[in-house]
Amino acid sequence: MRDLLVSMAVGGAVGIVFAVLRLPVPAPSTLAGVAGILGLFLGYKLVQWLI
Repeated sequence: MRDLLVSMAVGGAVGIVFAVLRLPVPAPSTLAGVAGILGLFLGYKLVQWLI
């Protein structure tokens, strides 16, 4: 749970910095992009579990 909270805090801080500097957000802007990242993570975990 601590990892999740730290990750959310750091992600929020990075998002604020990018907004203040008027840079494009460093994350997928569509649901398809988010689904791709989730698929990559799940595939990685599946291989770790199988090996």
